[in-house]
Amino acid sequence: MQLGFAAKYYFSNFAVLKKGPSVHTLGGYQNILVKMSGIIGKKVGMTSIFSADGRNVACTLIEAGPCVVTQVKNVETDGYNAVQLGFGERKEKNTPKPLIGHFKKAGTTPKQKVVEFRDFNGQVELGKIVSAGELFVEGDFVDAIGTSKGKGFQGVVKRHGFAGVGGQTHGQHNRGRHPGSIGACSWPSRVFKGMKMAGRMGGDRVTVPNLRVLRVYAEQNLILVSGSVPGPKNSFVILEK
Repeated sequence: MQLGFAAKYYFSNFAVLKKGPSVHTLGGYQNILVKMSGIIGKKVGMTSIFSADGRNVACTLIEAGPCVVTQVKNVETDGYNAVQLGFGERKEKNTPKPLIGHFKKAGTTPKQKVVEFRDFNGQVELGKIVSAGELFVEGDFVDAIGTSKGKGFQGVVKRHGFAGVGGQTHGQHNRGRHPGSIGACSWPSRVFKGMKMAGRMGGDRVTVPNLRVLRVYAEQNLILVSGSVPGPKNSFVILEK
């Protein structure tokens, strides 16, 4: 298997990283890592690898974790079971005081991104470190959730894939990318709600399901998934099993 330029460049920056301990200690209590249903990551970029049969497979490189368990919810106190994970470092001076206390309770520094996962397996404790190598193996299928790139105000051709009103024949010299008719005649004398028209495009929460995990680089907390993942480079991505 061969990696593209983006992946090789990224790996060169992570050559000095070493795998941390598999056990995290908080206040003298030893917490053993368990598998959970998801993790927070950051999109590095796209590259491609060659499969065993010689096909060039487009894939996305994601820095998945390490994440810290910042809160554990249960039915008795919160009404449902969930695990809250934190990812990315955040300056304490830019963090609200309530959040500073929230993170200190978990024995960790302020985090940039906090996500709650409803379904998880096993018993978890505050302060546990969750990494990609303990959650994913090659061949797994994951759902990637991210925020798509914002495109601003766009017309119907780019936003909805319209073909326009036709060529420049028959007197149509200035309406090539126009939407055409949008309403009826004297009845109902209005435009129906939900009509596909020009408007703001992008910046939406997008879920891409069933992406195959092609590679897991546990030491660098990196994984390769097939296909594309929503969002620009360095944007946060949620991976769910």
